[in-house]
Amino acid sequence: MPPIIARTRDELAEARSQVGGTLALVPTMGALHEGHRSLIRRARRSADTVAVSIFVNPLQFGPDEDFDRYPRTLDADLDICADEGVNLVFVPPRSVMYPDEPQVTVRSGPIGEVVEGASRPGHFDGMLTVVLKLLNLVRPDLAIFGEKDAQQLAVIRRMVADLNVPVEIVGAPTIREPDGLALSSRNRYLSADERQTALALSLALHAGSDAVTKGPDTVLAAAATVLDKAATANPPLLLDYVVLVDPATFLPVTPVYTGPAVLAVAGRVGATHLIDNVPLQFSEEP
Repeated sequence: MPPIIARTRDELAEARSQVGGTLALVPTMGALHEGHRSLIRRARRSADTVAVSIFVNPLQFGPDEDFDRYPRTLDADLDICADEGVNLVFVPPRSVMYPDEPQVTVRSGPIGEVVEGASRPGHFDGMLTVVLKLLNLVRPDLAIFGEKDAQQLAVIRRMVADLNVPVEIVGAPTIREPDGLALSSRNRYLSADERQTALALSLALHAGSDAVTKGPDTVLAAAATVLDKAATANPPLLLDYVVLVDPATFLPVTPVYTGPAVLAVAGRVGATHLIDNVPLQFSEEP
């Protein structure tokens, strides 16, 4: 059975009244791939009904970013949703999500101003604003987000906790292509040579993970060695950051830190901005 497609608030309300049981929402910007399929499948395991939203949110793009060229593949996206048994797809136009220029928005706070937030000022504010609007409109019981965007997941969890939003936030593991590159809608921008350089991101994470028993400083050094080499490749990787942070605050861990951490990396290859991360666990005695 094909999913119900809603484009307006009235259509969404009508569709929402037709589905029963618990509802899981998978918010997306479209250009769906195997990573999104994994989120949908995770939603299916957790709820009676699955909804997917498709909306390229202008508020989370900076003035020199790729909003205009961000891939829009609605027909293919709807085919994927049907194939995965999605019950409801919300595809609002900009006039529905932002009928007027928003004057009240969500501020991400300190956690959204570091790491990726420092590289892309305002990004997390715009992302949180649209996520809160989607949660209010769809009214899901839970929402599924990929762990590839680890800081995004942490910021959303903080917003839901701080604002008492009655939605459970569920993280789903990163899905990778056979060569190790984390799945992203932006991967299609990469030429063959650019893709080869981009593999340094996942290779750096792998090198850092292999050094986890030697402590945080060694983890960072191992990752940096791989990234330094990629900086001289043709084409080069222009590094935005490589950090080892607390997964709840995204502040840097200390050299004697124990507990869970996230090794996160981001950079540009050509005109394409890519991010990746891996969760780590530091024991009492490195």
